[in-house]
Amino acid sequence: MKTLDLILWAITAHPDVLMPSAFNLNGVVLIDLAVRAGYRGQVVFVDTGYHFAETLQTRDRLAARYAELEFVTLNAGASPEDGRTPPELYAADPDACCAARKVAPLQEYLRHKNPSALLNARSRDQAATRAEIPSVEEGGARIKINPLAEWTRQQLEAYAAAHDLPVNPLYADGFLSVGCWPCTRAVRPGEDARAGRWAGQGKTECGLWAGEGRL
Repeated sequence: MKTLDLILWAITAHPDVLMPSAFNLNGVVLIDLAVRAGYRGQVVFVDTGYHFAETLQTRDRLAARYAELEFVTLNAGASPEDGRTPPELYAADPDACCAARKVAPLQEYLRHKNPSALLNARSRDQAATRAEIPSVEEGGARIKINPLAEWTRQQLEAYAAAHDLPVNPLYADGFLSVGCWPCTRAVRPGEDARAGRWAGQGKTECGLWAGEGRL
């Protein structure tokens, strides 16, 4: 099934579908494709308090460009000093930091909204942990629909350039996957797109899509 057809099927079969996003290259491409396919739902972003300013600016540019979508920011205005986690927990226990600041807020929101499906932007070539994701992922609390599963980085970049999409400016500096600033570095030549996330900590996923607490 072609990408636009899959998205159209998703929004037809699951009118309550939601799109979580961190506004990386994949996410920006998916937002544009989804709008073209007729998606008019929510794009849900979790403010951990540790996001790069460029990520928040990209969110705002996307919200201005795609006014037909509802951009929802959970924990808007979060900060490292907000008392939600101990200072520098990200260094001592990155799994616990992700669980508290990213996974739990989104899980709580999804329990409230209870969508039957999620539209997300993962692709197989991002990391070894994603190498076998299907286009439609059954199991768990809800169906996960992965329209970009087969897309390569080169295809994503070409699409973004052809449609002049507002890609996070950090991407041009080698941040091929942008998470929280304490745990993200630029990718080195030959590394996969997510190699700069939690580098050297034996961690490749935040917990949204893998592990016991996955969506």
